[in-house]
Amino acid sequence: MSRFDEPLTKALDPKTAKLLHSVLDLETVGDLLRHYPRRYAERGELTSLDALEVDEHVTVVGEVTRLMRKPMRNRGGTWLEVEVVDGNRNKIYLSFFGKGSHVAESRLKAGRRGMFAGKVGLFGSRTNPRWQLSHPEFELFEESEASAEEFAAAPVPIYPAGKDLTPWAIRRAVGVVLDTLGPLDDPLPADLRARHGLQGLGEALVAIHRPKDFAEVGRARKRLKFDEAFVLQAVLLRRRQAATALPAKARPRRSGGMLSDFDARLPFSLTEGQAQVGEEIAADLAREHPMHRLLQGEVGAGKTVVALRAMLQVVDAGGQAALLAPTEVLAQQHHRSITAMLGDLAQGGMFGGTAVTLLTGSMSAAARRSALLDAASGTAGIVVGTHALLQEHVQFADLGLVVVDEQHRFGVEQRDALREKAGDGRPHVLVMTATPIPRTVAMTVFGDLEVSTLSQLPSGRAPITTHVVPAAEKPHYLERTWERVREEVALGRQAYIVCPRIGDLEGDEGDLAAATGEERRPPLAVLDVAELLREGPFHDLRVGTLHGKLPPEEKDAVMRSFTRGELDVLIATTVIEVGVDVPNSSVMIIMDADRFGVSQLHQLRGRVGRGGLPGLCLLVSDFPEGTPARARLDAVAATLDGFELSRVDLEQRREGDVLGEAQSGKRSSLKLLQLLRDEDVIATARDEAATLLTHDPDLTTHEALRAEITRLLADERAEYLEKT
Repeated sequence: MSRFDEPLTKALDPKTAKLLHSVLDLETVGDLLRHYPRRYAERGELTSLDALEVDEHVTVVGEVTRLMRKPMRNRGGTWLEVEVVDGNRNKIYLSFFGKGSHVAESRLKAGRRGMFAGKVGLFGSRTNPRWQLSHPEFELFEESEASAEEFAAAPVPIYPAGKDLTPWAIRRAVGVVLDTLGPLDDPLPADLRARHGLQGLGEALVAIHRPKDFAEVGRARKRLKFDEAFVLQAVLLRRRQAATALPAKARPRRSGGMLSDFDARLPFSLTEGQAQVGEEIAADLAREHPMHRLLQGEVGAGKTVVALRAMLQVVDAGGQAALLAPTEVLAQQHHRSITAMLGDLAQGGMFGGTAVTLLTGSMSAAARRSALLDAASGTAGIVVGTHALLQEHVQFADLGLVVVDEQHRFGVEQRDALREKAGDGRPHVLVMTATPIPRTVAMTVFGDLEVSTLSQLPSGRAPITTHVVPAAEKPHYLERTWERVREEVALGRQAYIVCPRIGDLEGDEGDLAAATGEERRPPLAVLDVAELLREGPFHDLRVGTLHGKLPPEEKDAVMRSFTRGELDVLIATTVIEVGVDVPNSSVMIIMDADRFGVSQLHQLRGRVGRGGLPGLCLLVSDFPEGTPARARLDAVAATLDGFELSRVDLEQRREGDVLGEAQSGKRSSLKLLQLLRDEDVIATARDEAATLLTHDPDLTTHEALRAEITRLLADERAEYLEKT
């Protein structure tokens, strides 16, 4: 067994091992050694006592001259005061309380010299103030002043900690492990390390936990970042290799089928990007190995048409396609739009097409039985649904393609449950997202998928103008907002108004976190805003409301009314964020826009400007200029480039949020690597991993790397990577 796999219960005292496990979920020596310092504090220069400043972090060198136990003023017990004198006979006092005072008393004896580091303060009377360090970190030494300077120059590692577990306790535990570590097998081959100037693994681990200076920290971080990128890319590339070896039924394109009829009836020409991606997907479907492709594209780039053409190719080849949507509103929208695009081809039977069936959890018993029968018998070539498709009793005659829309909204188990319904072999899988993903994120999160990108908008898409409305600073701007809506309605157009919540603070949908640290009013609600507008500026307009708590049939009825133009204004939560397509809508008002993420704002904005009408998006916020929240909104207003905005969004989020389930849990494999800032590292690591796996796909000559991959896959991430 590798030393990395040794349980902490064997390496440390039971109490410390138990704390590390319960607080930080660290179980092995490897877990602990990869719990890297969050930051490093500087002990400061060796400071003379006659040059101290209040609240300065200092390190002083001196000799303990006196220890005094003193009673607590307002409660029982005592505290310890220690007098320290420097070489110039200047005095400083150290104070220790609680258990720490007894530890200090046992170690600090009169005549002992050492270094004492902490934040300095003044206490005592105004006429006779005294310098004090409260609970300072200290180290006693017998060596020369040179060793004192070396200690003072060394960065102090500060570890992520938790309740009942201090950073110092973690540092001591790491020290115990490092002292008995011994030589380690290095997962990176020596020639690779030499090419990129990387130090050995053992050397890097010592340097990151016990650095002599910040240059050592830099060298260690460079090596360990590369480890993270290289091992993860190797895992993903091996997954891709394994996937290409799995069996799947080939679904080649058939001339004269429904796809040909559909293409001939299209009232528009495919964009160059749609045609190119369509060919890539068609080639994948024709192979006897499952397609695993991510289709990403700007809002309104035409992903649905590309997906529908893929589904028709599979149906022409005798199979079925399932489209999984995250919400009932979106599933219903997909069903309507696919049926409309197919026309009489969606009726099947004598028309030579295929039935398109909708299956959701809220359907009546009779409608549900009919949909289940259509799917199981093969009558329905295309089945559109929500999570209802994942239930065990839903069966398919010959499931050949799974299309997952807005894939980030589905858990691993959900996607896997649908894929298992294919019977023999595996279905082809196409996942779609309208949230643009930077290249390095795609390489890391979706590294085992082929990635296709639609960046070109179809002809007919009008530009969208976006402005920030500072409602608190300039209330008349909000009044003008309502006037603009009325002007658009007078021209025969429609408007969306989006609010962060429904009406009840408890159990509402939407992102209610202001993340400002300031006390704020509750977020604006659909029901409240609708009432105010119906009684005020929109008293003569047709106003509807839509949110997740409405009964499904009522949600569908409201959406149909808006689509048919029977409503002028739709006030909604984010249920209309993706997939909703009403060409006549031209205005999007987002209330409390600062409560939404950058990508979410971009998605919402994409609901307008879809029918050739110029789009207008107004972001209403109380935040003034110069605040981070306002800067986010200004960034959205400044560009329609979703890829640029995705970088802005990801820069403001934690890496764990970026990686989602791929790196869930406290023991995430990415500790140091930053996806946006370390693009070069990730790209280089991917190239190196690909080269190594080309020559040694089973890692028979790279045992240490194989062990590292096994270690990575030992927890819940194994299931994720297996099912992605």
